[in-house]
Amino acid sequence: MIELYETQRAMRAMRQAAMQRGVIAILDIGTSKIGCLVLRFDGVPEIPEADGIGSLAGQAGFRVIGAATTKSRGVRFGEIDAMQETERAIRTAVQAAQKMAGLRVDHVIACLSGAEPRSYGLEGRVDVDGAQVSEQDVARVLAACDLPDIGPGREVLHAQPINFALDHRSGLSDPRGQIGQTLATDMHMLTVDGAAVQNLAYCIKRCDLELAGIASAAYVSGTSALVEDEQELGAACIDLGGGTTGVSIFIKKHMIFADTVRMGGDHVTSDISMGLSVPNATAERIKTFYGGVVATGMDDREMIEIGGETGDWERDRRSVSRAELIGIIRPRVEEILEEVRVRLDAAGFDHLPSQQIVLTGGGSQLPGLDGLASRILGHQVRLGRPLRVHGLPQAATGPGFASAVGLCLFAANPQDEWWDFEIPVERYPARSLKRAVKWFKENW
Repeated sequence: MIELYETQRAMRAMRQAAMQRGVIAILDIGTSKIGCLVLRFDGVPEIPEADGIGSLAGQAGFRVIGAATTKSRGVRFGEIDAMQETERAIRTAVQAAQKMAGLRVDHVIACLSGAEPRSYGLEGRVDVDGAQVSEQDVARVLAACDLPDIGPGREVLHAQPINFALDHRSGLSDPRGQIGQTLATDMHMLTVDGAAVQNLAYCIKRCDLELAGIASAAYVSGTSALVEDEQELGAACIDLGGGTTGVSIFIKKHMIFADTVRMGGDHVTSDISMGLSVPNATAERIKTFYGGVVATGMDDREMIEIGGETGDWERDRRSVSRAELIGIIRPRVEEILEEVRVRLDAAGFDHLPSQQIVLTGGGSQLPGLDGLASRILGHQVRLGRPLRVHGLPQAATGPGFASAVGLCLFAANPQDEWWDFEIPVERYPARSLKRAVKWFKENW
């Protein structure tokens, strides 16, 4: 845990240095596409000092000066599957974005959509040292959180305090400077498969780039697709990607749960490919132009030319009704949404004051999907597009860019995380988690 704490601190320091120089790149490594945005910080936002923490302000003074996407290669289920192919794809996207920006970028912030995320809710409590809550008290209360046994080979990706309580007053977002005696906190911790993170870091290093931050795609999609009221009152963001579907739940402007369903739009494409005996590229084209999930009477009569270049005239002249196509697409979409419902039920989504669901990601563009999702998930569903970011090209404003835009916001306005605070050395979680829990019990 100490190594991890130090790694995250080093990445945060690198990010601050890059932002002070004024340029940083955003890398969205997905199963179907790799997107790269180059950000320039004009009026460099207030960068937190090494010992201080930035506030969650509005959009900082940045603009997108370069953007590029390329077809993803070597990525399966949001994780790197073939290192060299992914490296080539990342280089292609980064070089094209650098060319558009007209400058070279050394530091990137990446997001990760697979890696089997798991959420934990932790709590800690300490007595305040002086009359007022200091930075040090906040660091101590975060160190006092009992760490669960996250298991071997897992790494902490996010660890954010989501609520503070001072004596009998709960719901505080920042207790510093307030008067009280007992400080308590609730922290959300997200862990992922360590090997997936290490592969991603290694792949970026092979591209001659420095990794200055890493975030969960489910988290950053939620920050860009949910409006402020939804983040405050309680909402879920469902990010339908190519290989995975990310699920994140927000309340009080903080993420309190994240998970991933290992299915996405590419599975729908491969179902069409098998059902119609056509290559994947043809299946993707048919899905994009004619896909849907709700069949009407008209769809029986609407015929779709499959087309092809096999040289077999009869085979290339085939056509299929749109109703048949919907019959292939719908079962897979229903399966994905059923899996999402299982995740939401496990997270206790029904107990939130508001239960808005927002669909985003490239896969959310299937006509009729919001109605079907509303029926299966049993809540209000709307389609979400990412927030408008200064300088973003029109082609990159669709739902497929929710995680890339969310990463821009994550870079500009990072939320407080556990490693932002100077945790006293003697209070580091011990290397062995069992020892850590015993140590905490004896000392608190």
